[in-house]
Amino acid sequence: MAVAQAKLDATEARLAGLTMPEAAGWTKPAREEALARLLAVGLPGRRDEYWKYTRPDLLTAPEPKPAALFDHGEPPVFDEIERLKIVFVDGVFDAAASDPLEGEGLEIARLAEAQGADIHWAKDLYGQLEKDGQDPVERPLATLNTAFATDGVLIRATGKVKKPVSLMYLHRSETSDAVLHHVIRVEEDAELTVLENGPAAARFNKVMEVDVAENGSFHHIRAQGRDHERQAATHLFGRVAKEATFKSFTLTVNGVLTRNEIVLDIRGDDAVAHVAGACVGDGDFHCDTTVFITHDAVNCESRQVFKKVLRNGATGVFQGKILVKEGAQKTDGYQISQSLLLDDDAQFYAKPELEIYADDVACSHGSTSGAIDEEALFYLRSRGVPQADAQDLLVLAFLAEAIEEIESEEIADCILARLEGWLSRHRG
Repeated sequence: MAVAQAKLDATEARLAGLTMPEAAGWTKPAREEALARLLAVGLPGRRDEYWKYTRPDLLTAPEPKPAALFDHGEPPVFDEIERLKIVFVDGVFDAAASDPLEGEGLEIARLAEAQGADIHWAKDLYGQLEKDGQDPVERPLATLNTAFATDGVLIRATGKVKKPVSLMYLHRSETSDAVLHHVIRVEEDAELTVLENGPAAARFNKVMEVDVAENGSFHHIRAQGRDHERQAATHLFGRVAKEATFKSFTLTVNGVLTRNEIVLDIRGDDAVAHVAGACVGDGDFHCDTTVFITHDAVNCESRQVFKKVLRNGATGVFQGKILVKEGAQKTDGYQISQSLLLDDDAQFYAKPELEIYADDVACSHGSTSGAIDEEALFYLRSRGVPQADAQDLLVLAFLAEAIEEIESEEIADCILARLEGWLSRHRG
């Protein structure tokens, strides 16, 4: 079917301001193929099935809407954790603020520099997981990223890496439009933790492709927040091999528009894939979490745990799917999405899905929305806890199941501290 003219016009207008990097090197075939795919399907429109709850206009416009800079005085999240820092300012690598791109059991390079080489280990991965993730649901903003990403990091873990790799995204220009693409390879028996934080840009389009080899372990924790007027579309594509572990957690606070897509392909037997998120929004806040997990192996486990706390007209969206292919017996798939609406103006839209073609599985999904527990609130008040403190305690208790998905207690404490700070600033 031909792409609707409106989508074609919007796509052409967006592409008019973009140019493919001249020194594309070994990424050039993947970039050109991605551009052809994008022209065939067009950028997303409101009538697309997986965009009916979220307007893509801000993300597909030729120019980003200006986003004011904001500083609430708190130090950046994860500051107290010993880590290897890689800093981007409005999508541009900042060498002075970054640590040396090296570490025990690590190979790190910048996409902008490494793509000029004749050959690189990331050649077979760049754009490939993103391409695989387009079926059965098209993800055009990720395709645009593969074609036009200006930079990113290529990380290869060859052993058990002790210090997390921390990707920090700073926002200094009110009209910045950043497009970053990261490729991560966790080799057999290796282990890697990646942290992400920062508002990044006025408009941010990011793709992260993660390939976890047999018995490898990948942990991903990100915090999205601060500059409220920012707009972001992020995409996390993962491929999980035999007996490998993939775990990702996202904290989202503030942001007029955030769309997080997670697409995981479980390819090896006895693999584990967990994705979770905690979200708190106030006012003109919109956070869309869209997850698609495919089971294509035996005796694998997946979990989706997402909690959203919304008020003053804030909007939350969750679209999650578990696909169990034929032959993927003994699959254990769990999905839960819940919202806590603190007033009558907040909104939560959920679309949980299961599609199962195997008969020996244990899969479940559920979604709930509700107000704060008045009995619990009364109980705390009767024990002398002030109203605002009591409500914050109940909010943190509601979010606890998602935060418990973070294995590192030190990182979980950082996330809790950031949530407590946000709740304190937004009381009343």
